[in-house]
Amino acid sequence: MVTPSLLNCDFARIADELEALKQAGTIAVHLDVMDGHFVPNLSYGAPVIKDWRPRTDFPFDTHLMMSDPGRYLDDFIRAGCDVIIFHIEAVPEPVPLLRRIRAAGCHAALALNPPTPVSAIEPFLDELDAVLVMSVMPGFGGQAFEPSVLEKVRTLRAARPELPISIDGGINPTTAAEAVAAGATQLVAGSAVFRNDGNYAAALAELVQGARRGIE
Repeated sequence: MVTPSLLNCDFARIADELEALKQAGTIAVHLDVMDGHFVPNLSYGAPVIKDWRPRTDFPFDTHLMMSDPGRYLDDFIRAGCDVIIFHIEAVPEPVPLLRRIRAAGCHAALALNPPTPVSAIEPFLDELDAVLVMSVMPGFGGQAFEPSVLEKVRTLRAARPELPISIDGGINPTTAAEAVAAGATQLVAGSAVFRNDGNYAAALAELVQGARRGIE
């Protein structure tokens, strides 16, 4: 599944952007929440997501790039997030927060940055609904894919054959094939979808075609 990251959309036209993604065949969107502390950038928070919620029925796959995600967790739950992802680097003992998320009726996931080994999250795999493997350092869109992280995807897939594994950063038709071949089931893409010609359907089709090459 290809999940567009709204970080690259036109926020002033969010309702139109969401409708265009729906017409292009999108079934979920990825929300990048940045606090300017855990990552060197700011994006948007729960109040903005709450305003977006009535404008679409897309599942909100919400990536909290925050130093203290637990402090704001209830705000994101009330805003209508469906999947809540936070970083093992920010919360090295994540079980209580994962359980809070699941108790609220949301899916809970952990993310890990390129330098972080799979061993950092292995003790918690039974608590997870999904894992997000970052293929770039988080904080900015448009970065180049780091192929070394594919070994993490392979390791996770071998450890948990049924676990949904997302990969985020530098996804294009070529890297989509590599990621799926390694075992990724969800591809988060920003600049590859929100390209200058505005043809989201064509962009998504190219990414899906690339992903299919990974399973041939």
